[in-house]
Amino acid sequence: MSRRSEEKLAERADRLAEEEALRDLAAGGSGLVGLDGFGGQAVGRKPAKKSEKAQAARSDAKRGGKQKAPAKPRELYVPARGWQGAGGGRVGYMDPPTMWRATTVQACGMWPFAAGSGSPMTGVPLGQHLSTGATVCGDPLNWFTRARYISNPSLFMLGMPGLGKSTLINRMLIGLAATGVVPLVLGDLKPDYADTVRALGGQVISIGRGRGGINVLDPGAMGEAAAKIGGEAGEVLKAEAHGRVLNMVAALITIVRGRTMDDHEQSVLSAVLHHLRERTPPGRTVLLPDVLRVLTEGPDRVRAVTLDRGDDARYRDAVDPLHRSLLGILDGPLGDTFASETSTRIDANAPAVCIDISGIGEADTQLTAAAMLAAWSDGLGTVAASHALADAGLAPRRWFFTVLDELWRPLRAASGIVDRIDALTRLNRSLGLGDAKITHTLKDAEALGTDADRAKARGFVERAGMVVCAGLPKTEMEDLGKVVGLSRREIELVSSWSSPPGWGVRGEDEEPPGRGRFLIKVGGRPGIPIKVAITDAERELHNTNTRWTTNEAAIERAVARTAQEVARLSQDGPLPLALPGDPASLALSADPGFPAGEAPVRGWTA
Repeated sequence: MSRRSEEKLAERADRLAEEEALRDLAAGGSGLVGLDGFGGQAVGRKPAKKSEKAQAARSDAKRGGKQKAPAKPRELYVPARGWQGAGGGRVGYMDPPTMWRATTVQACGMWPFAAGSGSPMTGVPLGQHLSTGATVCGDPLNWFTRARYISNPSLFMLGMPGLGKSTLINRMLIGLAATGVVPLVLGDLKPDYADTVRALGGQVISIGRGRGGINVLDPGAMGEAAAKIGGEAGEVLKAEAHGRVLNMVAALITIVRGRTMDDHEQSVLSAVLHHLRERTPPGRTVLLPDVLRVLTEGPDRVRAVTLDRGDDARYRDAVDPLHRSLLGILDGPLGDTFASETSTRIDANAPAVCIDISGIGEADTQLTAAAMLAAWSDGLGTVAASHALADAGLAPRRWFFTVLDELWRPLRAASGIVDRIDALTRLNRSLGLGDAKITHTLKDAEALGTDADRAKARGFVERAGMVVCAGLPKTEMEDLGKVVGLSRREIELVSSWSSPPGWGVRGEDEEPPGRGRFLIKVGGRPGIPIKVAITDAERELHNTNTRWTTNEAAIERAVARTAQEVARLSQDGPLPLALPGDPASLALSADPGFPAGEAPVRGWTA
């Protein structure tokens, strides 16, 4: 029975009880009528009729005039929720009791029931089910390995800005780190996750002009693992590292050109990289200027793939476009970041890693896209190296969870960039790697230049094991329903979460109705609506609006110093009233006891 039906039955029982009490009082009864806990009338003494009372009086007189016992004072029945009508004080709704949650070990005596709810309980605790209030747990890795709910350990999240997308991913990141999974935030743009990674004891690497750089030709952890493993397995890992470096350089050229490389240019670039690997002494890494030097020299191995047939002019015609693009990287907006040695390598043994690229300007789309791709390539190479060492018995097996936030920014950087993202993230299942991709709407994919790129970007959603939706407009939800299969009720529910707060809302504690609410979709199953409530520790570590908050500590220090100064000056006599610009106020503001920007204000204040 629904809550509304129970309330109607309770109200009906109250009315019947009130009517019975009034009739009893009118008949001369005591008016004692009650309700039990289920809305029915309580069992009580039935009031005596008038004829029965007269007959009892005559019997008493015959027995010697026995005196009547004093009548009990009449008590009027008061319903549990008050009388109906004006002035009755009727309560229309009873607040539910406070809910407390604990583990079965802590609350086994208070809640001894062994049966669970219908919500999934495997993985990181995410929040409460909006309909049942039950706890909902889940994350891509546990739902793939333990629960077997999904066939691909990946998550794709969509939602309007400011509704808590990165907060939910931050919850998964913390929960998975507690189980030994290594979170990898490959390209933190705001940053949203750097403080959390530091709190977990992880490694934070800053990338940007004047902050740090990445050498895209450095095999990194894969090269070190290949040298440590040796033999045939080491050679296989070297070949994989070569292919990853080749793809990364091709991605940089794609960003600079605005279009993909030609096939023969990739062959030339591969031959140059092989030539450099063979002739570079151990302990020295190859840099992009070395590639330009080899193209200028034109060794036989490189000339062979250009089909120059001994003609120097044919060789120059074949390599000059590639040469110009590489010069554009070195002398253009990407040179300071990718032309030198890697500033800080990823520590494969760190409990968490965050590559912070928030120092790159919003308008610098080329450098942002290049830095994100380089971070992803380096991070996924570290994952591959870790598994290769585990396969060889040289290191323990570790699982990884990558976060690819603000996916729309690299997608829009250049035509064909979606191919590079697809190549870097398609084989996560075989790598022991779970990933979460975050963007705002499916229209981020529709904004790509070609039909092929748009189809590949939509494939990110189709291949995802979990699709999580925050508040989205109704038209967007209808388009998403064609991909993941949403019911009309689910579309209306998620659309309602995109509404803003009311005009009369004031105060920092108020928030949009959809903040913290998500719908989890897995295949054709019905969606799971949840409400996420973050803890104080999470709120301190994950504040995406830091530029819109005041420095309360600095304000408190300034107020304390002002109070001390006022107390000191008041000992010399009453303080004169000073207006803004008055010499007395200017002299006080110039007091050397107050740091610049924190001087007290005397007299009038705005």
